[in-house]
Amino acid sequence: MQGADPDLVRRAIDTGNPLPGTAGFAGRVDGALVRDILGRYPLFVEDRVPTAPPNWSPDRTDLEEPNSFPAGHRRRDGEEPQQLWSLPDPEPYEHEREAVSDLVDAIGEGIAAARPDDPKSVAIAFSGGVDSSVVAANFDAPLYVGGFDGSHDREAARTAAAAMDRELRSVEFTQEVLKRAVPEVARAIGRPDAMAVQIALPLYLVAEQARADGYEYLAVGQGADELFGGYAKVARAPDDPRVDADTVRGAQRELIATLPNQLERDVLALRAAGLEPVAPLLHDNVVETALKLPADSLVDDRGERKRAFRLAAREFVPDSIAFREKKAVQYGSLVGRELDRLARQAGFKRRMDNHVTQYIRSRVV
Repeated sequence: MQGADPDLVRRAIDTGNPLPGTAGFAGRVDGALVRDILGRYPLFVEDRVPTAPPNWSPDRTDLEEPNSFPAGHRRRDGEEPQQLWSLPDPEPYEHEREAVSDLVDAIGEGIAAARPDDPKSVAIAFSGGVDSSVVAANFDAPLYVGGFDGSHDREAARTAAAAMDRELRSVEFTQEVLKRAVPEVARAIGRPDAMAVQIALPLYLVAEQARADGYEYLAVGQGADELFGGYAKVARAPDDPRVDADTVRGAQRELIATLPNQLERDVLALRAAGLEPVAPLLHDNVVETALKLPADSLVDDRGERKRAFRLAAREFVPDSIAFREKKAVQYGSLVGRELDRLARQAGFKRRMDNHVTQYIRSRVV
């Protein structure tokens, strides 16, 4: 069982509690496969003989025909997966002060639970945004940022690290390195499509350098945008066609439901680079608190996103960082731009459908 004590998982099964106080889990317990509600640990199955227990592994490359095991499900031998858990739908806080106070406590609990036994084994994936800065503020570890020369992320990380008086190690990407890493990442995550590879590449390349420097874990700020209303499409609900929900809180839940797919990608990329992720903002206590935030604590009346999280972040980082906006990693690192350039140099022109995806698939063959 990855991520949690089997007895705790058994209690979660018996009580139906989807958030029993873990940072996720996946594996086999009492003759059945289980995976937590947010899919924070990858799990893959392969059915070779329908009546026999399936082959399974946390590493998709161990199996010939891996299929992702659904989050929040249990599968007994000889049966189909059955959903065990659903996200709770609690009543929202009435007072923002209480919400922010509870969120500060929950973040602290998530940090404490995620901290490895050897503090010197951890490096921090750092972009200079509020998410990674909150994580960085709670670990005495070097900060790593990656990107091409002139990228937004490297400059944002430099100014944020200076404001926090922290050591920053900058990993400069090049087209040669990107070209080498594209098939490695696509194979590791099992998704040779443009968006998935663009997002995974910066994590992979930063993790490679941290691993070369002797670290075993990479602490990340994953999950904050989904939990706390960080996306424009959440702020614009119900008018944004990219979400089905007709409320901000509904859109938040819709985005949280995408986490299993995203986290699988990120964890596999980091593990392929030789590091294990540490994601304190995805601890059950943080998730439970986020689900109780009212709409105006996710997006305020001025359109500021992640309001409650930013207010809580002030307990850990300067205001200049707590209220800073950030670009998505594929754009902030310029990986998206440079991957497009690699594709066109290889003859995959923009007039072609999904030209970057076609390029990636040509490299994986």
